[in-house]
Amino acid sequence: MTDAVSLVGLAMMAGGLVGLIVRQQVLSAAPAVIVLQAGAVALMVWARLTFGSRSFHATASPTRGGLVTAGPYRWLRHPIYASVCLFIWACVVGHPSWFAAAMASLATAGGVVRMLAEESLLRGRYPEYADYARRTRRMVPYVF
Repeated sequence: MTDAVSLVGLAMMAGGLVGLIVRQQVLSAAPAVIVLQAGAVALMVWARLTFGSRSFHATASPTRGGLVTAGPYRWLRHPIYASVCLFIWACVVGHPSWFAAAMASLATAGGVVRMLAEESLLRGRYPEYADYARRTRRMVPYVF
């Protein structure tokens, strides 16, 4: 059931991004947007390199290899979802509209669905996850 929920979250995230792409509301010439999106891409690359190739799967099911707590995972439990949300909300900054905000909200909600599904599975697989969750934030250091 949790895998199905995580797939719904993935579809929501993809739907938000596709909506922005179709309306050509992704890239912007505004320096602030470029900086935010470049930062999001850098965080995504750092998280992917830290986590390794095992992070490429559609469901939120935990993979073999142990709990990753290095790199950006030292400060964020979900740096990949954080990078997606940062990138997409930067699209709203560059193309402010109700549509862009709705697509970013859809993608963010999808990310939250996936995070909750993933955390449920991680708590069951890795006993040390509870302590890790207490000392790190989901997406924003020191906040959330």
